[in-house]
Amino acid sequence: MTVVRDGDAVFTAHRATVVAVAYQVLGTRADAEDVAQDTYLRWRDVDPGTVQDPRAYLATMAARGALNAVRARARRREEYPGPWLPEPVVTDDPLRRLLVREQLTYALSVLLQDVAPEQRAALVLRDVLELPYAAVAAALDRSEEAVRQLVHRARSRVRAASGGPDRAPQDVAVLEAFVAAVAAGDPQRLVGLLAPEVVLVSDGGGKVSAARRPVHGAQDVARFVLGVAGRADAGTRVELGTVNGGPGVLVHAGSRLDLALALGVDAQGRVTGVYLVRNPDKLGAPAPDARA
Repeated sequence: MTVVRDGDAVFTAHRATVVAVAYQVLGTRADAEDVAQDTYLRWRDVDPGTVQDPRAYLATMAARGALNAVRARARRREEYPGPWLPEPVVTDDPLRRLLVREQLTYALSVLLQDVAPEQRAALVLRDVLELPYAAVAAALDRSEEAVRQLVHRARSRVRAASGGPDRAPQDVAVLEAFVAAVAAGDPQRLVGLLAPEVVLVSDGGGKVSAARRPVHGAQDVARFVLGVAGRADAGTRVELGTVNGGPGVLVHAGSRLDLALALGVDAQGRVTGVYLVRNPDKLGAPAPDARA
């Protein structure tokens, strides 16, 4: 017997999943919301009673829409001033709660941006949403064998930051130790937490001060982080919080969120990536010089 469903209610129930799929492919909340709106409009043309698995159906629609959007936004990324990082998700809403539940950490989002868009979509649909390969192949208009290759390549690239329930306590402990070393101004203690090949990426969007190139190596990364901390104003407030699906640091200048920090941590508990987002457009705040 055909199941009759309320189309709007079904979409609302799975909207966070739609946004999350688009976000992992595109890296910005605004672009993901655009894809979600387009997905909703296309969903309204579908009889929901004929859809056996609405979550999977909507996720595949979102993946297709996000891949189309990637191509349309490629030039914008190329013209971005300095390093580009995904927009951090820090507000308590359905998207962040889904990222936390699935342990989709910020480091994972960063690494996903380094693989081909089709690999991002395939990995999210297969490993996060656990769709069968046949469904992923249909979503991406590829053969099952091709999709298996896409997933395998993406897994290999992001394995170090894939997280999981057994990693969450370790990541929190490493972040707390990192913050304590910075607060103490202790370079040796900080270097001891960093992997020799650690990379720091700072995204200011050309609007606020940030490193224009990635910083490589434990000594240089420690020096940069301590330098940033040493320039903090007296009114700066630092708090531990959640960035995407994992632990992070939120730095406030007065009432304005000035910086979001997240770490990539390997299986040995060493920091392999330090990600600093200061672009006010990605933090939901005006740039300091634009404030009244």
